[in-house]
Amino acid sequence: MSQTRPAFADLLDARTATGAHLCVGLDTSVASLPETIDRTLSAAERVVVFNERVVEATLDIAAAFKPNAAFYEALGAAGWEALRQTVAHINRVAPEIPVILDAKRADIGSTNEGYVRAVFDEVGADAVTVHPYLGEHALRPFLDRPGVGVFVLVRTSNPGAGEFQDLLVDGLPLYRQVARRVARVWSAQALLGLVVGATYTRELEEIRADVAPGVPILIPGVGAQGGDLQAAVRANLEAGSRAFVINVSRGIAGAARGENFGDGARAAARELDDQIRRAAA
Repeated sequence: MSQTRPAFADLLDARTATGAHLCVGLDTSVASLPETIDRTLSAAERVVVFNERVVEATLDIAAAFKPNAAFYEALGAAGWEALRQTVAHINRVAPEIPVILDAKRADIGSTNEGYVRAVFDEVGADAVTVHPYLGEHALRPFLDRPGVGVFVLVRTSNPGAGEFQDLLVDGLPLYRQVARRVARVWSAQALLGLVVGATYTRELEEIRADVAPGVPILIPGVGAQGGDLQAAVRANLEAGSRAFVINVSRGIAGAARGENFGDGARAAARELDDQIRRAAA
């Protein structure tokens, strides 16, 4: 993250204060790119063209943008450069909108130092997703980075999430213990947030009730995974919190088709934003 960028907390607060809660996912798969993008370009170059058009079409709607690192890493060095170009473009055309890199990083502390430099200095993201499994001490390089956001996986949106996350620890499911510990015990110069899937709205309600209203929650799983958007919004509002963003990736990218694919992305994002605002009214 550039040292001239505002803190992630300030960027996110400013966006959600306007009623924007839609996080536009940039999980850009080469296989699903519109055929109308110049085929003489390399795969990575076409990814950048697609991302730039989607960003420009949705920048007045989005609360955040969230590229998923895997789609870019799959393209090798050119994909990594495409990711950097995408983030740089967002910072140019929409400097008020934060970028969350969905990288799900975690390792021992010295390795995390490399991840921190890659995410914030090389890519230029404002926030990142991480695993809690190695514990607070190992994640210190992320937590000690001033001004950034760190979203800790708590209750993920995938069907097999409960295999470990539902295990009881001192009478509570592990996911609730993680949420409580991150929100109540871990200290950070970064803004600490949680990742909780919209596919598990009861669990989302429990977690939101466990943590302070100001703790931001990143909510994936709406759209292709079948998560309940309205229930996710209600779970936050009923607990007195507007510190949440609902991520949609395929539901927006899948609407980006044809020559004017930016229009399709915009229409999908606008409909999702309207649904969120109606649920929040």
